[in-house]
Amino acid sequence: MSGFFNAVSACLVVLLLMAVGYFMGVKGWMTAAEKNFLSRFIINIAVPANCIVGLLNNLDRAELARAGVQLLSVLLGVGITLLLSMGAASLLRLPRARWGVFAAMAGLSNVLFIGIPVCTQLFGEVCVPYVMLYYLGNTTFLQSAGILLVERSGDRGERSEGPGRFLRDMFTKPPILGVLLAIALLLLDVTPPGPVMRFTGYISSTVSPLALIYGGFIVYEVGLKNLRFLRGLPTMLVIRLAVAPVICWGCCRLFGLDGLVRNVFLVESALPVVSQVTVMAGAYGADEEYAATGACLSIFGCFVTLPILMLVIG
Repeated sequence: MSGFFNAVSACLVVLLLMAVGYFMGVKGWMTAAEKNFLSRFIINIAVPANCIVGLLNNLDRAELARAGVQLLSVLLGVGITLLLSMGAASLLRLPRARWGVFAAMAGLSNVLFIGIPVCTQLFGEVCVPYVMLYYLGNTTFLQSAGILLVERSGDRGERSEGPGRFLRDMFTKPPILGVLLAIALLLLDVTPPGPVMRFTGYISSTVSPLALIYGGFIVYEVGLKNLRFLRGLPTMLVIRLAVAPVICWGCCRLFGLDGLVRNVFLVESALPVVSQVTVMAGAYGADEEYAATGACLSIFGCFVTLPILMLVIG
């Protein structure tokens, strides 16, 4: 039962921090400009710092050999979930503007803005290396299949996405660069000077609160009165919050993963819709309201399903 109560406590902390972002939106203290600033700061500065601190403090060179198998488990799990999501979208006969949005929402998890705060609340900073591994797998599909799915639902033209563009987009992302830098330092057995690590630690500590304040403002932008179960969204929520962790559990069993790494992967797989789907829907001319509504509903649904998941995995 301790896992259940820890999850309830973590969800309460998450909800309170998101309420700060919602309140700032209501008061007019936070607007689209501040939201853009927070997004850029978190992704480009705070999360890379979090990657470096988390990996260097909680991983060693000997454990890197196991990281490949763990990443393969993530890739297989996310891939199967995406295929299932596309099949469900076809069975529901969703219109074009929602088909790819539905599949991307159901198949991809919010690893950074929700995942880091929730996992560190549940497991402590020791979980960060495994969160980053899940982020690598999830982002691989987001940057490839996720973009193509949402683009398919849009009406603003085609975007050629060759291997070169995909690799450039993947390996110029600051969080991934942070992971690669930390791995290089681990392989070389090099530790940055004390002042550098303390500075990086201070920046890293801002990820969780700012990410959740950002999420709360997103809920404010959509509007609580506008949240309703549009066609297909109940099925999307079942896949995103219940079926995805079952698939992840099967992949962990297949690759012999257990303990902390399995538990972190299960929680990461059961988190709300990745926030970039709403941004991409607006950019490509897909149904942005559908994406935003699904994202917000999944956030609130997570507060119910996550404690149950923690009770199941103990």
